[in-house]
Amino acid sequence: MASPQTVSRNPWFFVPTLYFGEGLPYVLINTVSLILYKKMGVDNTDIAFWTSWLYLPWVIKMFWAPILDLTWTKRTWVLAAQGAIALNIGFIAYAVGKPDFFFLSLGAFMIGAFISATYDTATDGYYMLALAEKEQAFFTGLRSGFYRLAMIFGSGLLVYFAGGVETATGSIRASWMAVLGISSGIFIIFWLYHYAVLPYAPTDHPRSAADAIQKPTFKQVFSAYFRQEKVRVLVAFILFYRLGEAMLLKLVTPFLLDRRTDGGLGLATSEVGLVYGTVGIIALVLGGVLGGWLISQYGLRRCTWPLVITMHMPDLFFVYMAWAQPSLAMVYPLVALEQFGYGMGFTVFTVYLMYSAEGQYKTSHYAISTGIMAIGMMLPGFISGWVQQKIGYPLFFVIVCLLTIPGMLTIPLLPKREKT
Repeated sequence: MASPQTVSRNPWFFVPTLYFGEGLPYVLINTVSLILYKKMGVDNTDIAFWTSWLYLPWVIKMFWAPILDLTWTKRTWVLAAQGAIALNIGFIAYAVGKPDFFFLSLGAFMIGAFISATYDTATDGYYMLALAEKEQAFFTGLRSGFYRLAMIFGSGLLVYFAGGVETATGSIRASWMAVLGISSGIFIIFWLYHYAVLPYAPTDHPRSAADAIQKPTFKQVFSAYFRQEKVRVLVAFILFYRLGEAMLLKLVTPFLLDRRTDGGLGLATSEVGLVYGTVGIIALVLGGVLGGWLISQYGLRRCTWPLVITMHMPDLFFVYMAWAQPSLAMVYPLVALEQFGYGMGFTVFTVYLMYSAEGQYKTSHYAISTGIMAIGMMLPGFISGWVQQKIGYPLFFVIVCLLTIPGMLTIPLLPKREKT
């Protein structure tokens, strides 16, 4: 077991597992839950409305983040959060087996979302304390890669496994209880492993009350954020750039799973795990890497519109799939291309978010921007299922395409902040 004298250790021992552990609960809560509820017979309106609330903890996590500084060490918070996640996912597995599973599991998912958001904050804080500056830069790509790997594992391999169990047993409940039970077991292993290997960083200690008094207040931080140049345009851009995606995201998996007679593509659970959770996520990652490389080579100003168009134009593929209901062989490349384009275009959004974090409150301002982003993803999701059920999939995806326009209209009005 680790001891107080273990103040350093090769980051390869813990960075990959910490960030895999950060990505897995997020994808279970915000992506896999949609597939679970669809397979359990919940209608699209309820799925979209109720699961949209699960974004809330990531919207407001900036308000309780200071508690992590004032109480335990970041190492303790990481371990506590991992243990709580293991128990939480285990309870959800239990809840899925109950007749009143929906609101019982939904409440547990919401609690899990608060724990997961706390874990994100604690892990990022621990990363900055346990690694030297050069190590932080070197492992940035690795931590992002393992976070994405967790998304592939969660929305791809676990969903594929659920489909296999469903086919073998004929029980949808048993398949999801098995998947969630495995996920809970993974976090028990993570807790045991990290308890043993996480070093005790010398600077990882609770901040004193005196230190807290000297820190800027929320009012000062927020006031500074909203005094930025063209801040109204910036906020509008953050809220509207992903408006189409916010509507689309809640209905992609129901569309893939719905029977063809109901307007969907009628894919099996395991096929969704491969199409959207594996091939789609891999394409998303590759698109993000390429988009970032293009911006680094040619600059944000020259790349903005090509990447924005590359992100939004492939939404038309869903219009085509809703009208034509093509075979699985055609669905694979269309979903992959849509996700690849989204990955490229999302880099523009990410860079603008980083540019919004300026001055002495960089970290806090970035947190505010990501909170506004989460609001922009949460609110449209409330009505997306209702809209789809009223007008059907083809017209719904047409509306998704039209909703990409407001965000694009804000781009020419944004302040010019490109770094040189």
